[in-house]
Amino acid sequence: MDKNKAEQVIKILTEALPFIQRFSKKICIVKYGGAAMAKDNLKYSFATDIALMKQVGINVIVVHGGGPQIDKELSKVNIKRNFVDGIRVTNEETIEVVSETLNNIVNKEIVDLINSNGANAIGIAKNDKSYIEVKKYSSSKTDYGYVGEIINIDTNYLYELMNSNYIPVIAPLGYDQNNNVYNINADSAASSIASHLSAEKLIFLTDQQGVLNEKEELISSLDFNEINKLIDKGTITGGMLPKIKACLDAIEKNVKTAHIVDGRIQHSVLLEIFTNEGIGTLVKK
Repeated sequence: MDKNKAEQVIKILTEALPFIQRFSKKICIVKYGGAAMAKDNLKYSFATDIALMKQVGINVIVVHGGGPQIDKELSKVNIKRNFVDGIRVTNEETIEVVSETLNNIVNKEIVDLINSNGANAIGIAKNDKSYIEVKKYSSSKTDYGYVGEIINIDTNYLYELMNSNYIPVIAPLGYDQNNNVYNINADSAASSIASHLSAEKLIFLTDQQGVLNEKEELISSLDFNEINKLIDKGTITGGMLPKIKACLDAIEKNVKTAHIVDGRIQHSVLLEIFTNEGIGTLVKK
């Protein structure tokens, strides 16, 4: 290694050290989805990031989505995708495909990728019936079928896994009191899990830079008042709206900070956590 490269490595490590010290033993929830889940180079850099976080002492939990994979499996059995207000309408046929896809395809791939980087990831998906308890999501406008709202999480089980050096990789599936499986919005699931664990950080990987202003420029930091103004003005809309609401909900329930980060950038999770500038939008109280 030449002298300039060596100095660059030393600079990076020196800048990261105070963050490593600050977040060691703290809990960080990472919501994984979008482009970061679709492109091979981004998949591998994500898995490396998660393994490294655990290696330096951060108790990291991954909560994943799986929309494109679910759509692909539904099309194989001629079931049309059906969304109302951004929520997947999930009838009896659909929930079978959703749960099997999240459990047997998406969750397994993420666990294998993280483990191939020397970490100990463990999948929590369809067969963990006692772990996430839900009730049916109610709406006056639409019957969404097997879509659930989290009402309880077995946090002791998660603490036990983290203390045993595992990285829990959680599919957004839950069960009601009659053992029926339900699909959960992955952003809501990540927010709820972070809240139940009073996490230090909640990080959402998205297909955007972060939250943008009217001039399409990145806003690096936002508080509650600023967010409400941007929502009222219609600046925050579409797919960013549920993520921002999930951030607000988590922060109202004991999560220290939430971050919306561009998952299309390699090693975006590490750049957000271990650098002075970060790369996305920080949401704080």
